[in-house]
Amino acid sequence: MEYRKEIEAYIEEHKDEMLDDIMTLCRINSEKMAYKEGMPFGEGVDAALQTALAMAEKYGFSIQNYDSYVGTADLNTGEKCLDILAHLDVVPAGDGWMETEPFQPVIKNGKLYGRGTADDKGPAVAALYAMRAVKELNIPVSKNARLILGTDEECGSSDIEQYYAKEPEAPMTFSPDGDFPVVNTEKGRLEGHFTATWEKEEGLPRLLSIHAGTKLNVAPGKAWAVLQGFQAEIMEKAARETEAATGVSFEMEYSDYTMAPDDTIVKITATGQGAHAAQPEMGNNALTGLLSLISILPFEKSEAVDAVRKLSLMFPHGDFLGEQLGIAMKDDISGPLTLAFSMLEVGETGLEGWFDSRCPICSNEENTLKKAKEKIEEKGFKFLTENMVPPHHVDENSAFISTLLNVYEEYTGNKGECLAIGGGTYVHSLKNGVAFGAAMPGTDNRMHGADEFAYVEELTMAAKIFAQVIVQLCR
Repeated sequence: MEYRKEIEAYIEEHKDEMLDDIMTLCRINSEKMAYKEGMPFGEGVDAALQTALAMAEKYGFSIQNYDSYVGTADLNTGEKCLDILAHLDVVPAGDGWMETEPFQPVIKNGKLYGRGTADDKGPAVAALYAMRAVKELNIPVSKNARLILGTDEECGSSDIEQYYAKEPEAPMTFSPDGDFPVVNTEKGRLEGHFTATWEKEEGLPRLLSIHAGTKLNVAPGKAWAVLQGFQAEIMEKAARETEAATGVSFEMEYSDYTMAPDDTIVKITATGQGAHAAQPEMGNNALTGLLSLISILPFEKSEAVDAVRKLSLMFPHGDFLGEQLGIAMKDDISGPLTLAFSMLEVGETGLEGWFDSRCPICSNEENTLKKAKEKIEEKGFKFLTENMVPPHHVDENSAFISTLLNVYEEYTGNKGECLAIGGGTYVHSLKNGVAFGAAMPGTDNRMHGADEFAYVEELTMAAKIFAQVIVQLCR
C-alpha cells in the first residue's frame, strides 16, 4: 500500500512518545464523578479531556471543546469524511490489582498496565498518532479525519448525544473501542421490566423475600431468599436436588424459635457464577437456580409463590435463548438472541424484576418486545418496557468496510472478517459506524477488571493501521 513504509517508520520512531502520552492520560482518574459547573462528569473526566486536547493542539491540530462533553481534533479543513470516535472516561478502579496501582501505569514484559490503557485511552492516543503521522509526513489527503474524544461512554453515552445534537454524522465512523478485524454488527437490546402485587400473606410456610442482582447487564452469581416455616430436613433435601440439577450451590442459615418451631426462618444464599448479560452462557445464574429451588418446596397456597413459580417457568435455569418466553430466534449474521434474568426483588406484597436480552438483526419490537409482553402479562404480571434498542448493522460489502479489512490484512497478514457482538459501542446508533480495533483477535485486555493492560505492539500496530486507513479513505 502506498505510504506504508513511511507510516511504519514514523510510528516506530514515535512509539516511546506515544506511550508516554498514553501514560500521562492514564495517570488521571477519569471515573465519572459529581457534576461541577463546566464539568458535566466531574473534575477527573474534565482533566483528562483538557489534557488530551492540549496534546492534540501541541501537535498542530485544530481543536474544539463542546461544553466539556466532547473534544475534537481535526486533521485538516477539508470535506467531512471520517470520524474516529474514542472515549477518555473509565470504569471504577476496582480491587485486586497486582501489577501496579490502577492510575500508575507501567510497562512490564511488553504490556502497558493501568486503568484505561486498553479502554479507551490507549486506542484514543494511537488514533491521535495516526493523524500525526499523516500530517507530519505531509501525505496528501483532501478530506478531513476528525478524532472525537468522548467523556461518558461508560455511563450512558450522554456526551455523544450532546455532540450529535450539534454536528452531523460523518459519512464514515469507526470507534477503536472493540476488536479487530471489524465489528459491523451489534445486537439490539430489550431491557425487560415487570412487576406484580398481592396481599400480605400470613400462612406458613411462606416466602418472605428474594434479592438478586445489582446491574441489569450482569447475570448474577449470587442470590438470596428468606423463607419461614420449613424444617431443615426439607430444605436440605430440596437444596441437594436443585444443586444436582443446576450446579448452583445453596447455604442455609436458620433462626430457631423453641416456643414455635414452625416459625423457623431460613436465609438461603445461592451461589453460581456471574457473567455479562451479552454472554449468559459463560456463567451459572444464581437467580434462576434459586427460583428452581423455591419452586419445588411444599408451600401453603400463596400468590407470592405462584408468581415465583411462573417466573421459573418463563425463565428456567439454563434457558439462555428466551425459548420459554417465546422470543428465541437467530440469523446467520448476528447469531441467536440471548437472555439473562438479571435482577429480582420480592417482598411481602409484590415483586419487581428485570431481564436483559441481546437481540439479533432479525428481531424487532413486533416479534420480540410484543411477544415478551404478551407472555409475561398472560401470566399475571405487568410489563413496563415500552421500547427496545434496535440492532445495528453495516453492510460488509460497503467500500468503507472493504477498506478497513484490506488495511488490516495488509498490515497483520491475517484474514479480515466482520464480527457480530452482543454488547454495544459508541457507534450503535450511527448509520455507517463500526468498531475497528484496537485489540487483536484473541487478546483479553482485562477490560473493566483488575490489571487492565494493552500490548505495546498491538497499540503500535493499531496506530499504523489507523494511519493507513485515513490515507485510503480521505484522499
